[in-house]
Amino acid sequence: MNLKDIHIGKLIHERVNELQMPVARIEKFMKCSEEEIEGMYEQISIDTFYLLRWSKLLEYNFFRVYSAHLILYAPPANPPKKTDQKENLPVFRKNIYTEEVKSFILEKIASKEMTVNEVILKYRIPKTTLHTWIKKA
Repeated sequence: MNLKDIHIGKLIHERVNELQMPVARIEKFMKCSEEEIEGMYEQISIDTFYLLRWSKLLEYNFFRVYSAHLILYAPPANPPKKTDQKENLPVFRKNIYTEEVKSFILEKIASKEMTVNEVILKYRIPKTTLHTWIKKA
């Protein structure tokens, strides 16, 4: 899976094919016509309302694809400034490394495309976490 350039429509279509999901069931659940569904398969991005519906229908969290992209390709975040004001949005304390992200990183190391130190520097993965993945692989 290419985590750098995400084409969510293709990923959804692949999952539909894997599950051999009948079009009639998709139409009923998504409340869309077959033409609209086919159009979604062509889209690079999709409205989050529909992405949530697809995730439920296909029992696959498509949002984690974007989370994996953020872990690998987003610039480091600036540490939040301490304020007395309560935050409205939830604060996530840890990155969630999916199996796809782990496989991607371990493949880079195994193919000697990157060294362990390069991975640590580029993707900001803690040294102990990376060494744990390597031991388990």
